[in-house]
Amino acid sequence: MAFNAKIISTLIAALLISCTTTTPTSPLKSALTFYASFDEGVNADFALGDANMYTASSRRALDSASIGMNNPDHSILANEGVVGDAFKFGAKSSTVVFYKSKDNINHSTQNWSGSISFWLRLDPATDLEPGFTDPIQVTDTRYDDAAIWVDFTRENPRNFRMGILGDQVEWHKDTVATSRNEEYEKRLVTIPEPPFSKDAWTHIVLTYEALGTSNSVSTMYMNGINVGEVRGIDDPFTWDVEKSNIYLGLSFIGLMDELAIFNRTLTADQVAELYALENGIKSIL
Repeated sequence: MAFNAKIISTLIAALLISCTTTTPTSPLKSALTFYASFDEGVNADFALGDANMYTASSRRALDSASIGMNNPDHSILANEGVVGDAFKFGAKSSTVVFYKSKDNINHSTQNWSGSISFWLRLDPATDLEPGFTDPIQVTDTRYDDAAIWVDFTRENPRNFRMGILGDQVEWHKDTVATSRNEEYEKRLVTIPEPPFSKDAWTHIVLTYEALGTSNSVSTMYMNGINVGEVRGIDDPFTWDVEKSNIYLGLSFIGLMDELAIFNRTLTADQVAELYALENGIKSIL
């Protein structure tokens, strides 16, 4: 009996060790600063800053924004997401919904690196109303002043674009030698007639490295594939961080899911890993 008790004791000790031993943290998990799955409502599942979603009647009325998603045209659709539920932007509206950037984005005026990942489902030709629409826009002021965004252009056939624009006052200095439009276009990746569909989800990842320096590289991935880069844009990205926000669905109609922000530039392999996650980012938390 003593021998059996010793064996049982050894087995229990081994089991306890195995249960308490930690595995190395996933590089994706350690870099994550913000994540909204939209499976438990609109607030973020994980946030280093404020996890609440906010609603304001317009971009000019941000000071009176209320906590929550307070737009009757928008909703959460059960079991319609890449994983679980999805956020539905049901109509074009001047109302804005957003998360606060502070601590949810690891911002730096110069030498700023990070990544933004999300999924979209829509048919741009039939779902979107006329005019520019930004599924996501991150800035403290305007789309052309220290901002990162993606948009669809105003008319069919619509282009899909990534914009990486530093301080307006700085990049406007370059228009002395060239036109404003030319300098603006240098800071964009443009995909003509992108392959979005109402029947399938499309994964978008924006990565940016060393923004505000001459070595900067910003890349857009679609479904794990590098579709374009912007290089060498050295304009600083100066923010009043308290006023900077992560705006969602500006004039957008369609579905969004699995919004995540990281504090480093994801590699191509890590972007492919994100795209291939069967159970979404929750599986790495």
